[in-house]
Amino acid sequence: MPSPLAILFLLLASHLIPPSQAWTPPSYLPTYQTLFSEPFTGPSGILPSTNTWTILSADLNVNHELETYRADPRYVQLSGGNTLQLVPWRDSSSRGGWSSGRIESKYTFIPRAGAKTMVEASIRFGVGEVGTKKGIWPAFWMLGDAVRDGSGTGWPACGEVDAMETVNGVLTGYGTAHCGVFPGGVCNEPSGLAGSVTIPDQGWYRWRVVWDRTPAQWQDESIAWYLNDQLYHQLFGSQIGDLNTWASLAQRPLFFILNVAVGGDWPGYPDGNTVDGYASMMEVGYIAHYVSV
Repeated sequence: MPSPLAILFLLLASHLIPPSQAWTPPSYLPTYQTLFSEPFTGPSGILPSTNTWTILSADLNVNHELETYRADPRYVQLSGGNTLQLVPWRDSSSRGGWSSGRIESKYTFIPRAGAKTMVEASIRFGVGEVGTKKGIWPAFWMLGDAVRDGSGTGWPACGEVDAMETVNGVLTGYGTAHCGVFPGGVCNEPSGLAGSVTIPDQGWYRWRVVWDRTPAQWQDESIAWYLNDQLYHQLFGSQIGDLNTWASLAQRPLFFILNVAVGGDWPGYPDGNTVDGYASMMEVGYIAHYVSV
């Protein structure tokens, strides 16, 4: 187990590294126009705007995860440097002994027919080493709005597109589509249809998903996942093979989610070496939605 001094160093180093110079979501004109962007501006130590985000305060108790999400700046805060920090902490008052942060956008988007739709976020991770992040599960993802619109559509039929997940501090990122039925189905639930990419380090990288709805036939439409400009996963309508299921991923409203989960079926559970706080956080510089011109 790390010494108390080592743990203190990790916490201070991760918190004191300058989050960034003023973040501005990039312009991709003349190829794409920006329809929505969130640069997370504001003073340090406050919650992001509730005009834009729903800040969860709930114990979802899904995937055998441990965390309780708190609408509290200890877990969800603006850094004061135009970034958002989602910070997991041990918490003896919560069911699973951990609390963390999760926000969901009130904004929704539909990948535009006849065009390319792109979403992107700039993300980095806390400076804790791999051996100190067992059970930590940061993610940038999207769910079909049908899951919350009162229609009674559940998961995975609502559709889910994961732009970035990583577990246990390992420098591998995953992009995944979830759809159809559970268990099994065309999306192989609960695993989903995933691709992976090596992350060079824990610094700032752009995670991007592009929906291409320019083909005349839905079977030729696609979803593509990128780390910076590197394509690492792609899925076509023809692989799904059913229009209604494909529509849940590529033709109906989606909303953004940013969170750090703790424990669960995929990462397993924290151990005595797992460090909480800023060393295990996820920090987000911006999130943006674009459509081709």
